[in-house]
Amino acid sequence: MKQLVVAFSAVFALCSFLAAQKIGHKVIPVTKNNSYTIGEELEYRVNLAFFTVGTGIVRIDKKIHTVNSKPCYKVDAYGTTSSWISWVSKVEDNWGAYIDTTTLNTTVGYRKLAEGKYRRDETVTFDRENGKAEVKVKNRDTGKDEFKTYDVPKNTKDLVAGFLHLRIVDFPKVVKGDTITLSGFLEDANYNLKVIYTGKEVVETKVGKIRCLRLRPVMPANSLFDGENSILCWISDDLNRIPVKIQAKMFIGTTGLELVSFRGLRNQLRTVN
Repeated sequence: MKQLVVAFSAVFALCSFLAAQKIGHKVIPVTKNNSYTIGEELEYRVNLAFFTVGTGIVRIDKKIHTVNSKPCYKVDAYGTTSSWISWVSKVEDNWGAYIDTTTLNTTVGYRKLAEGKYRRDETVTFDRENGKAEVKVKNRDTGKDEFKTYDVPKNTKDLVAGFLHLRIVDFPKVVKGDTITLSGFLEDANYNLKVIYTGKEVVETKVGKIRCLRLRPVMPANSLFDGENSILCWISDDLNRIPVKIQAKMFIGTTGLELVSFRGLRNQLRTVN
């Protein structure tokens, strides 16, 4: 069951870790944000083999917030295990961020994680001018806040901002086989992840058949995912660019997320008859 909780958390986090920076040696083409707006909500089921083991929800608040004198989207991603396994080991995660509506960079990010006995209450404040990220973590034993500061690249995203940034990539200018390098900051380190665009595919979901762009992250050697080609991601091939499905081959079995409902999309979601 511990492995199942780790799998749930890993796949849920992967859904958010998408902050595109470059294709090969070229600057990746992006467009204006015509893909999302306030009030959007996406719901996913998290599965392991044929079983539903949890739910993931990504929600953009219905109003614009002002943080550090900047107008920001407030975006929250929630992951919760299903009741049938929660009595053994429960997950209740909240990944959130205030994202500058102009630059689409994170102003403040936060994570409130409860995974079995594991707990983490964290806030990250980005200083873009000086290339710093201040991480505040509440000590579980003392209840006091502990602070550390890290150097970060200029446009590094937190996981939530990365989730949104992929949606403004100008994919009509991306060629099949191109490698996208994704950059993000998590906990105490900067990360890079290569993702290969592998073409288009129609994906059948609970909300209908959706034309999608298919992406394959190149996974480094690890004890969780089964090889560098173990993960596939599908995002809608329309103006919304919403994540539709993630599938991962793990040493404990196949797991992933699938879109089950949506509301408040900026553009009409196109389905195939």
